[in-house]
Amino acid sequence: MAKLKKIQSELHFEIVNTIAEGGMGVVYEAKQIGAGPFSKRVAIKLIREKYSKIEAFRNNFIGEARLVADLIHTNIVQTYQLGEIKGQYFITMEFVDGITLEDFIKRHTQTNQEIPVDLAAFIVSRVCRGLSHAHQKCDKTGRPLGIVHRDVNPRNIILAFEGDVKLTDFGIAKALDLMYNKEGEVIAGKDEYLSPEQARREVTDARADLFSCAIVLAEMLLGENIFETNSEEATRKNILGLTIPDFTEMRSDLDPRLDDILQHAFQRDRSKRFQSAQQMLTALELFLYGDGYGPTNEKLASYITDLFGKNSSGAAMRWNLGETPGLEQDEENLDHQAKYQP
Repeated sequence: MAKLKKIQSELHFEIVNTIAEGGMGVVYEAKQIGAGPFSKRVAIKLIREKYSKIEAFRNNFIGEARLVADLIHTNIVQTYQLGEIKGQYFITMEFVDGITLEDFIKRHTQTNQEIPVDLAAFIVSRVCRGLSHAHQKCDKTGRPLGIVHRDVNPRNIILAFEGDVKLTDFGIAKALDLMYNKEGEVIAGKDEYLSPEQARREVTDARADLFSCAIVLAEMLLGENIFETNSEEATRKNILGLTIPDFTEMRSDLDPRLDDILQHAFQRDRSKRFQSAQQMLTALELFLYGDGYGPTNEKLASYITDLFGKNSSGAAMRWNLGETPGLEQDEENLDHQAKYQP
């Protein structure tokens, strides 16, 4: 058999439904059709034709695909392919069967519940894992790419029904030689999740994403974004000057150790903030697991199922009492292990 040098094949997709739609593009759930009975669920991010014709926008979209293609990590939505059809560019991505963190927060608000403290910390710790991988990514020569996501917010964090936490949408990320956003001219990111550096139109580094992680964590714990107002300008002003509260005074069951982590991540002087996503991840995991067994992907999956089930209004209470359906076996195993420990 002759040695293969190239395999060329057309990819075929069937659109199943629309996941999300915005002014610049659409995200579809699709079925990738292969040989014989093969098929695979994927997501397709398609930019509208008029934006595909704008060189700067097209270059940024292509840059996003190139960037995320090599970010292979369990806490980042994987990209499979960049394609083009009749002048419209699209990215084929991993399909995540789940909900956004925005949906998760809204569900708790609608059912008048607080998100369990340990689950909130666990979710942000998984985001930090994904960010740590992205921040440390190098090119083939070993040169750091200097990736900064710049848009960490609940809409860009997906919770799979199986319990995985995944960061998505690197569309306004910056990276050496790959992305084309010019810092200093425009503010990249959603106002209520900006770091102080972004709000001041300064050049960012990886530490900007950690401030955004702190905003997301505080929002889960309090049920609201402490900086957000009805005015974009006032929101940015809050990010730059609002006094950071003592979170233990705003939520009685909040551990002071987690408040310490929030205070550290909320430092406006980035030299006093966590210096890497790995540092923030370590702090969160010490909080979560320092005293023993803590949240896992499987536990989060059981909680999401309970939260979106028929008796959703009691999901947080059942979690805090260790009565979440599907986790009873975990408690029995822990009791069994404790019984036989010397």
